[in-house]
This record gives sequence, C-alpha cells and structure tokens, in this order.
Amino acid sequence: MKLKILGSSSKGNCYIIENEKSILILEAGISFKTVKPEIDFQISKIKGVLVSHEHGDHAEYIPDYLSYSIPVYAPKKTADKYGTKIIITEHKKVFTVDGFTIMPFELKHDVQIHGFLISHPETGKILFATDTYYVPYKFKGLNHILIEINYSKKILNENISKGSIPLIQYRRVLSSHMELETTKEMLRANDLSQVVNIVLLHLSDGNSNAKEFKQEIESATGKPVCIADKGLEINLNKRGF
Repeated sequence: MKLKILGSSSKGNCYIIENEKSILILEAGISFKTVKPEIDFQISKIKGVLVSHEHGDHAEYIPDYLSYSIPVYAPKKTADKYGTKIIITEHKKVFTVDGFTIMPFELKHDVQIHGFLISHPETGKILFATDTYYVPYKFKGLNHILIEINYSKKILNENISKGSIPLIQYRRVLSSHMELETTKEMLRANDLSQVVNIVLLHLSDGNSNAKEFKQEIESATGKPVCIADKGLEINLNKRGF
C-alpha cells in the first residue's frame, strides 16, 4: 500500500491510498482531471472518497466523483452543500469501503468536520486529521499518522506585528487550525510505539517553517517525519517496507 500526495494546502487537498486492487481517496480539493493521470486512469479502482468538511480546498470537486458514480463519504453539512448522493458520515459510526474499515470522529474547526481512523490489513491503523485546532481523542496502536501542523504561534505573531496579515485572518487561524505545539502535545498523548510514518499536513504558506516543523516533530516523537509536499509518495505498510 502506498500514499501519494496531490495537494496539501489552502490551494487544494487530495491524498491517494493505493494498492494493486483498490484506491481510497482522502479529500476532493484537487480537480479530478488532475487525479486521473496520477492513478493511470484506473477509475474503476477508486472504491470511495472521504471528505472531511465542506470548504472548497477539501470538497470542491465532489461533483466530479459523483458523476462517475464513485461513493463519496462526508459529514451532513458537506452533503447538504454538495448533494444528496453523498453518503453521510457520523461520529464514531464505523463503515467499510472495500477492504478499509473507517471510523469518522469529530474535530474542531469553524464548520462541521470529521477526521478518520482508517484500518486495513496491509497498513494497520492510519489516523487522518486536518483543519482542526485540537484533536480531542487518544488512539491506540496507530501505524501511520497524517496530521495537520498549520502554523507556529511565533511566526504568526511576527507576521501580525509586521502587518503581513490582517487581524481577522490572525483570529481565524487561531480558532480553526492546529499550531506546532498543539500538534506536539497531541502526538505525545498518543501511543506511538507502532508508528511507522508521521506525515505533516496543510502547512500555512506564510506562517510555517517546514524544515523546523519536521525537526521539532522528529525530536518530540523519535519517529520518521515527512512534509506532505505535492508529489510525495511513501509506503504505508505496517512495518514500512
């Protein structure tokens, strides 16, 4: 099983989990025209699309998938906005997609949003949580963690002092996205004994430092850390090979 990053920012988010038989897509924020060549046009392999919330950089291209009769799973507020054909996800109500077992859980953003705990015999447990200022749960036996680390309070404060960002944006970031220290605390609070990969998602263009964030999380966890840059591909098998 492998993970491929097509986008992880406010410009668009899309993550592909794939083996020889199946594809599970996380987020529909990248044009399906862009996705198709990345999966060698094997559209029939796509077993489902998980969408965390209604914002366009995560959900804009839901109609493209629905037009191909590909199942899309998302919270009710997202379904209300993008169409009745969406399968509504509910907090801690487990469902299956092909060989994947998925448990949605509520996160903290400025709209209704779900994270996903995804299990598969090849990957073990994958935690996916983005666009949240806090993860209010602990998880056991994780093998892979895909987690937002959007900004550093230090950098954000410097930018507001310089007048680089407006106050309204400053306040929204604080109340809707996860800060470096919060991400570190969340990771320390969880069982990392079986973790193979930590992938850092949705870094802010102006309020983050990818090199620093990678070093900080590696130091805090003792685990391999990747930044979710466009084009990144990593192995998602239980033991990393």
